[in-house]
Amino acid sequence: MDFPILKRKVNGKPLVYFDNAATSQTPQVVIDAIVDYYSRYNANIHRGVHTLSQEATDAYEQSRIKLQKHFNAAKAYEMIFTSGTTHGINLVANGFSSFLRKGDEVVVSALEHHSNIVPWQMLCERTGAVLRVIPMNEEGELVMDAYEQLLSEKTRLVFCNHVSNALGTVNPVKEIIDKAHGVGAAVLVDGAQACPHIKPDVQALDVDFYVASAHKMCGPTGVGVLYGKEEWLQKLPPYQGGGEMIAEVTFEKTTYAGLPHKFEAGTPDICGGIAFGVAVDYMNAIGFDKIAAYEDELLGYATKELLSIPGLRIYGTSGHKTAVVSFNIKGIHPYDIGTIVDKLGIAVRTGHHCAQPIMDYYKIPGTVRASFAFYNTQGEIDTLVAAVKKAAQMLG
Repeated sequence: MDFPILKRKVNGKPLVYFDNAATSQTPQVVIDAIVDYYSRYNANIHRGVHTLSQEATDAYEQSRIKLQKHFNAAKAYEMIFTSGTTHGINLVANGFSSFLRKGDEVVVSALEHHSNIVPWQMLCERTGAVLRVIPMNEEGELVMDAYEQLLSEKTRLVFCNHVSNALGTVNPVKEIIDKAHGVGAAVLVDGAQACPHIKPDVQALDVDFYVASAHKMCGPTGVGVLYGKEEWLQKLPPYQGGGEMIAEVTFEKTTYAGLPHKFEAGTPDICGGIAFGVAVDYMNAIGFDKIAAYEDELLGYATKELLSIPGLRIYGTSGHKTAVVSFNIKGIHPYDIGTIVDKLGIAVRTGHHCAQPIMDYYKIPGTVRASFAFYNTQGEIDTLVAAVKKAAQMLG
């Protein structure tokens, strides 16, 4: 088995891990890469002439090239290492503070994670820009006709997730990008939930910015990537000042380094960046087409079996979604279901999933979310269904 954690027991039961939308598990090959770095060549990068520093620099920059190829970016320096998706979004939001004026408009979708809402609200407060929201429907899809009506010559920026973390809906990002570009707006896509299931092609999408996190893709926490078109990355000011991001410093004037270093102030998570590349290699060796097909089978099976439970409702019923089932049972609080299934060794997520506007739309406090990965099985889904039935009997 590639995932050592899946051998453990929780509350005396074999672990069933269905919280992959929050973080995926880490395969042994990635754990080995982390141990290898700290055991053999732990050193700071880019500025050292000694052997360990050169080895670490080579491994780190090779990882950047792996990410460039994975996302099909035109240049390796368009891939900026970050601490995760949230960091990437805030980096872009901070940069656009220089460009927005009072009365400009920023468009976000109703399906966003708080990480792709709050930075834009803060940006609007700083600049006087106005936040507009693409509405959603009962199926958990964006209302694209309404999106078109929101766009105008005032629209400067559009932000949406590729996949909803709360519902699993796959958004029509190519259409969103093309329509935004039609009015001269830039687009950032939050790919945190898409990247475990889909291999995005940033050039085919023609997206201006795309952000992702390693820990959703079998990698470590605390590291992610921001793709930005070179023309935009050249325009944006640095996000943080410090070492690495400078070309020359005097007390009179500082000049900034070129890409990608302009946005990578300070010592990065070197080990995390290297391990991210190993994780991407691991997933590509399995194949994203295979992953998507298998997870789609799991989704179909889980949907059918869970809907056999009386009073159970699934939220997010789009025909185009990833392996996420977000549900409630009538009259029972999601937290109570989550607590009982945990006692049976099953990890699910309960609450609003940092997507409170979605829950407000459905007028619910939250949901139970089971999110699947390629290492899950139909047998584990059977275990979940039995546990939910038991919880319903106990709580109903």
